Amino acid sequence: MIIDFYTVFLVIFILVATVVGYGFYLREKNQELSKIEDGFCPKCKHKSIELIDVRGTGCSPKIITFRCNNCGYENSFTKPNSGCSI
Repeated sequence: MIIDFYTVFLVIFILVATVVGYGFYLREKNQELSKIEDGFCPKCKHKSIELIDVRGTGCSPKIITFRCNNCGYENSFTKPNSGCSI
């Protein structure tokens, strides 16, 4: 009985830790995208960020990739396609 309690507690703890960690990841990613939309690189803070790739057509979400010409920072973001209605 005690082993079952600790096993359930461990599984719940791992699940909660994973959800909290993913929440922090999404918050950081959102902050980076906000800085990029303002025109600044989130890593070096210079106005040297540029859009290098856009993928996604039709009603699918767009995957956009940005790169900094100053420090080499590169990251991709997924944005919903708002121009599609059913």
